[in-house]
This record gives sequence, C-alpha cells and structure tokens, in this order.
Amino acid sequence: MALMDFIKKQFIDIIEWVEPADGTLAWRYPIADREIQYGGSLTVRESQVAVFVNEGKIADVFGPGMHKLTTQTLPVLTYLKNWDKLFQSPFKSDVYFFSTRQQVDQRWGTTQPVAIRDKDFGAVRLRAFGNYAYRITDPKLFHQQISGTRDNYSVAELDGQLRALMLQHISDAVASADIPFLDLAANQVEFAKQLKDATAPEFEKLGLALQSVTVQNVSLPDELQKLLDQRIGMGMVGSDMGRFMQYQTAQAIPGMTAAGGGGSGIAGDAMGLGAGVALGQVLAQNLQQGLQGGGAAAQAAAAAAASIKPDEVMSTIEKLADLKAKGILTDEEFAAKKAELLKKLV
Repeated sequence: MALMDFIKKQFIDIIEWVEPADGTLAWRYPIADREIQYGGSLTVRESQVAVFVNEGKIADVFGPGMHKLTTQTLPVLTYLKNWDKLFQSPFKSDVYFFSTRQQVDQRWGTTQPVAIRDKDFGAVRLRAFGNYAYRITDPKLFHQQISGTRDNYSVAELDGQLRALMLQHISDAVASADIPFLDLAANQVEFAKQLKDATAPEFEKLGLALQSVTVQNVSLPDELQKLLDQRIGMGMVGSDMGRFMQYQTAQAIPGMTAAGGGGSGIAGDAMGLGAGVALGQVLAQNLQQGLQGGGAAAQAAAAAAASIKPDEVMSTIEKLADLKAKGILTDEEFAAKKAELLKKLV
C-alpha cells in the first residue's frame, strides 16, 4: 500500500490554484520531481491565467475553465517536445498561475516636490498624491519582464517600481492637461486622466494595464502658497491698482497695531506702517473721499501719509519691485506707481 501511495505521488492529475489574500500576482505550481499525468485536468478560475513553460520557453496559455491536458490542448508544448500523435505518457513542465484581477487602491505620492512649468507662475514645485488600480493583461510579458522563475511574486514587491512610473510622468500630465496651477484643484479629474494617459504605455511594457488613476490632492510649498494667497487677494479686489494698494495696506494695519506701531486709531496705524507709508496714502485719500467732514481721525491719516521721507519712498519702490518680481504686479503697473512715488521726491 505504501509503495502504491509513493507511485501515485509521482504523477499530478489535477493542477489548480486558490488565490490567497496576500496580494500574490504570480505563483509557480510546486511540480518538484513529479510529472504531470497525460490527460490530467487543469482548473483555471475566473481572474486567473495559467502558463506552461518548457525548459525556459513559454508554451501554452490557458484562460478560465477546466482543461484536459492532451496534445490537442497543448499544441505548443507538443511541438517543443516533439510528441507524436500517440503520445500518452506523463511529462514534465513548469506551470505558472497569474492573477488578472484588478489590484485596487494602490497609493502614489510625491516624496519631494516635483518641478513643473506653469503659465501663470512659471516654474513651480508641487506635491500631489492619489491612488491607482492595475491588472495583468499579458502574462507572457509579465513573466519575461517581472516575475521570471520565482515561486511567488507579490503586489508589494512591484509597488515601488509602479509608483516611480506614476511620479515620473506628473510633469507630462500637467503639460498635456494645459491647466494653470490655480485651476488644478478644480480639475483634478482631468489631471488624473492626463496622468493615466501619460503613464499607461509604461505599464503596458510590463504586461500590465493601468485601469484607473485618481488625484486626491495637489499643493504648493509654503513659500509659494503665500504668494498664491496674495494673488488670490489681488483677484478679489480686481485689477484696479489703487484698490490693490488699499488691500495691501489693510492687510498690514492689524499687524502693525498689534506690534505697537504707535498711536491709536486710523492715524496711528497709518504712521506705524513705516516704509509702507506710501501705500497708506492711497487709503488716506479714499478715506478723505468717503468721510468728508468725518472728523479729525481722517485728517490726521491724510496728514501722516502726505509727509513722506525720501528713504521711505525708496523703500516703498523696492517693495513694489519685489511684488513685480513675484508676478503680482505687471511691468506697466510698477512703472506707473514708481513714477508717482518719484514725483514726491521733487
């Protein structure tokens, strides 16, 4: 009886794979020194593909279903082994199973800011993250390029390579989408589509299909975020230069008051602006127009703004030049304001 059990173990009648829940992509059936029984059965479940490999060469590929292993169902293996029509003996062959189901919720994200070109800001460095899903569509190519002769190949082992492919094409996706950075947050679906289109060909080279890509967040470094906030503030007050100066002055007044900028009320705040007092002049002029006869506070603000020292004018021009360099002011706006300030030195 023991001898018969030993003999039976030398031949394999049923070949199948129950996919585990550990994210296995490729698995080699443990043939060892045994042989496959001619006429035996191969069971391939849905979301699986089985591949026979003979002496390192890929032979026959089987999709879902139950297959009887004969010369009719193994034409390539029959050719490689030179079997004749009467062949019915056990045979040796490596059998690999591949999972073809979608591998969902795979994460991608920038570990470092990625430099891209933007039509509004020029070169910017952004961070982004999201997820993607893929599956094996060409098991032959995946076997040749990735899994090879290993007993087991998992999703985790491929994760780093695929994430790098995603990040490599972020710049291409932004360029293809032709979406300004300010609009990326509102067009994340289009950005994700362009990222998928840019990356999919690289997945295909590995025998994979990139099924979907999502972008969950796009953000700028802190220093550029501050510039973005200024740009948004300018947009809120419109393109009128005077109104923008009012906005900048209004932003500065609370901080100067809290720091003890000197005095109290509107006049004290305007005096506390220091090098930015020229900006306060615009506010003072508007206060005069809106508060004619409104009391001593408005008159004090106007008087403080009217007395501008030469070094304060130059300091203000330098600040305006900095705003121009950051793209907040146009060349024309800067030139006009500069000329206006220089007149005060006469």
